[in-house]
Amino acid sequence: MEFSMFNSFISKIEPKDVKIALDHSDWVQEMQDELNKFERNKVPRLIPTLKDASVIGLKWVFRNKLDKEGNVIRHKVRLVTKGYCQEEGIDYEETFAPIARLESVRIFLTYAAHKNFEVYQMNVKCAFLNGELEETVYVEQPPGFVN
Repeated sequence: MEFSMFNSFISKIEPKDVKIALDHSDWVQEMQDELNKFERNKVPRLIPTLKDASVIGLKWVFRNKLDKEGNVIRHKVRLVTKGYCQEEGIDYEETFAPIARLESVRIFLTYAAHKNFEVYQMNVKCAFLNGELEETVYVEQPPGFVN
């Protein structure tokens, strides 16, 4: 019984470092699934490091998805760029992040309720922008998965 409680406790811990995550098969599987999404969408292309290229680092973000009782139902892993390392004018010229403001969501839901519209929510597991970039962007290989 003690071992079972220990495993339950360990599975609730969110790794802060990729080295810790690589020691647990559940996290490794989720990391591999995240990389497979990029491969399916033909996002990365492995090339030799260029001498004068500005390369953006990557990092893994680990989160547990919990049920109402606080039990872990799924491990979530995302591979993100270290945008905080970029410098304006060198690594980028302008930024744009389309997000819905909370006020807009409230107005939408109020209008939908007033008109008796049915509103559905969907969870997008893997979303990629379909726009074509004019510039070339170089990122490092994911930590723990270097080819």
